[in-house]
Amino acid sequence: MYEIKKIRPLAPNVREYTVYAPVAARHAKAGQFIILRVDERGERVPFTVCDYDRDAGTITLLIQQVGYTTDLIGKMKEGDAFHDFVGPLGRATDLSEYKNIVLVGGGIGTAVIYPQAKQLASEGKAADVIVGARNKELIMYEDEFRAAARELYLTTDDGSYVRKGFVTDVLKELLPVKKYDCVFAVGPMPMMRAVCNVTKEYGVHTVVSMNSIMVDGTGMCGGCRVRVGGKIKYACVDGPEFDGHEIDWDESLSRLRAYKEHEDACRLRR
Repeated sequence: MYEIKKIRPLAPNVREYTVYAPVAARHAKAGQFIILRVDERGERVPFTVCDYDRDAGTITLLIQQVGYTTDLIGKMKEGDAFHDFVGPLGRATDLSEYKNIVLVGGGIGTAVIYPQAKQLASEGKAADVIVGARNKELIMYEDEFRAAARELYLTTDDGSYVRKGFVTDVLKELLPVKKYDCVFAVGPMPMMRAVCNVTKEYGVHTVVSMNSIMVDGTGMCGGCRVRVGGKIKYACVDGPEFDGHEIDWDESLSRLRAYKEHEDACRLRR
């Protein structure tokens, strides 16, 4: 059993969970994920490794209550434990060939770019960071990013904090000036596609994290397939990070919407 050591509320319906999982913590790297089950009858749900502490043997996850299983997790307390906690899975991020990087996070995507920011800072090449959210309440890890980033840019859809606009608005202002050689973007799929449309105009290499629907995490079920450069890839074993300019975004967005009816029906049964 994998005990929840600490729960920290970060935003409405968003909490940070620190979980005792020494084996996973020993091997975890930025960009990887774990798959957990709440109990023996629970569904397998993937979550990005937001942080890890090898000495304490803990993995940190950022979890938003949006569905049946995340609602169950939202009711758990410190001292409770997950039945299964498998990982780290997926390929770790490798940005070693790039010198001037900007990390772009939208909403819960900050869980993915935060470990990247920490790692790049530890390597002596701190990145710029752009964080966007619908409103001020949903801005997360501001202090942590200020400690790790070279420059931090915040934006909100409704203008309730710092500036009004989208992450793409900030990116359009920075790209001609900063001359980035890599953009790393994580967030809702429409946001990542919008970022890729912007960076393509400037010819800047762009990496995105495709946190698709996953079941087994080994590539056997095919649930997380994504078309990249005309070829079928699997986010759980070939990714979750891919060249954003090579992704078939229309197909990916269509697949994402395919489960909406089932998700709505599940919510009604609760």
